[in-house]
Parts: sequence; structure tokens; C-alpha cells
Amino acid sequence: MPAHPFRVRRGNSRASNRPGPPNRRLPARFAAWLSRNRRLAAALLLCAAASLAVQQLTPAPLATVAALTAARDLPAGTALAASDLAPVRVPPGVVADGFLQDPGTAAGKQLAAPLRKGQLLTDAQLLGPGLLTGTPPGSAAVPLRMADASSIQLVAPGQLVNIVLTSANGFDQQGPSEVLASAVPVLWTSNKGGQSGQWLGTTETDGLIVVAASREQAARLAGASTQGRLFFVLVGPP
Repeated sequence: MPAHPFRVRRGNSRASNRPGPPNRRLPARFAAWLSRNRRLAAALLLCAAASLAVQQLTPAPLATVAALTAARDLPAGTALAASDLAPVRVPPGVVADGFLQDPGTAAGKQLAAPLRKGQLLTDAQLLGPGLLTGTPPGSAAVPLRMADASSIQLVAPGQLVNIVLTSANGFDQQGPSEVLASAVPVLWTSNKGGQSGQWLGTTETDGLIVVAASREQAARLAGASTQGRLFFVLVGPP
């Protein structure tokens, strides 16, 4: 019986000996390469896994803003110079309202309170309008000269005092004492080497303190030193 006209004998087929398409040979080549380089492949996989883990665990860079800090411990009353300040970059959530960014805005101004090295600088720590930050609306910063200049060493910014006026001189002249303002907070004192500045408008600061007063208290305190001698009494919160 003759061979089927459409039957092809396997032994005579040339197609079976032809190389397959390149994409069919790649898996076999890759498998052979893996077989020969198992340790290298394992190392590459471990490196890739470690890189992905580090990328996932590393936080994204935080946004920062410019700020100024004290380059060293600075006492109250210091007239700030460029060498007293150090620029830094900090996260926005770290800084308070009114923080200063440009050294030029603080140069020559006086500190109302001491600063520790590295502490951020705000306008509330300088003599000027920012000194009244946090006080009730309508408050005024009133400078007063105490009769006993050495007593200024006993008071610090933030303490509450009663301002007392007396016409007695302690010798032959006697007179009643009058409380002009009660429980007013001290904003600034001259006991830490205070120097003259634009805000104070005077070259003499011995015995000076600055208090935050209401409109009524400020009216009584203005010019009070010409009516007699001023003293302060330390008091606690009302």
C-alpha cells in the first residue's frame, strides 16, 4: 500500500532540526545560566530585595523653612549683632508665629529676655511691638524708672508686680503710698546689661523696667516718676 500522500515521515523532516524562534530559546538559556550561577543570582535577588526595603522605609525629605537661632547664650538686653545669630533650617511645625528669618531684621535690636544657644528667635523676644504678643487687646508697654535701681536684680520678664508710688523720701517727708497698677507683667528689665535702643529712646537704662499695662493703668503710670518715687512689689497670679 503506497504511503499516504500527506503523511510526512519524522525521520525525513527537516523542520524538526531547524532552530526555533529566538524567544523560545531564551528560557532554556536563562535556565542554563541560573544553573551555572545560582549563587550570583541569589545575591542579586537579595540586593534587589534590600534596596526595595530601604526605599520603603526611608521617609521622604521633609520640607524646611529658614529660621534664626542664638549662636551662644545671650542675656536679656543684648543688642544683637550678626555674630550672635546662626541661620538654620527647621520643619515648619517647629517654629512659632512671628519667628525671624532674616538676620537684618534683628540686627541692632535688644533682647527682652535671655536666649539659650540654639533657641529660635521670634519678634516677641525683642524690644518693640512684638513684646506685647499675647497680652490683652489695647495693652501698652510702659517703661518705668524705679527709685531703687538695684532692686531690678530681683525681677525678671514674666513676673507680676504691683507698681507703687510714694511721695515720702524716707527721712523728714512722709506721705501715703498709692498702688498705680496691680499685677502687671514685666516685659523687660535693665538688670542684664540693657543698652539704649530705638524702642526705648534713651541712653540711660539703669533702674528701668517695662511693664504691660491696660489703657487705664498706662494713663496713671505715664509720668508717675515726676510725682514721686516708684517701687515695685512682687505678686503672684490673681
